[in-house]
Amino acid sequence: MKTNVEEMIKGMTEFLKNEAKTETIIGKEFKLGEFYCVPVMAVGMGVGGGEGIGSTSNKAEGEGGLGGAGMGLSPIGFLVSHNNDIQFITVHGPSALNTIFEKLPDLLSKYFESRKREPAVAV
Repeated sequence: MKTNVEEMIKGMTEFLKNEAKTETIIGKEFKLGEFYCVPVMAVGMGVGGGEGIGSTSNKAEGEGGLGGAGMGLSPIGFLVSHNNDIQFITVHGPSALNTIFEKLPDLLSKYFESRKREPAVAV
């Protein structure tokens, strides 16, 4: 059995490249009311491999190879756009909560303003 570490690592790298997409961890871009949201994530990955040939004192010979890969994906925030305004909203740390509270009054006023314009629906 002849191992080819370069081919093995190339295959693992291609697999990681195909899997390291925003859609994999938190989904595709989406529209929320008048806002367009694009997920942003951090990706970390590593690839390793090796092969060897050996013999024992009783003249037995052998060869082998192995490979390994790992990937970590983590959402870090969203790019949010409305008209010509683009902002980054983080999902980590206390600033995420502060950002939500800062934007809440504006979002609520827009929501209630839009409700005033909608005709009442008879139930």
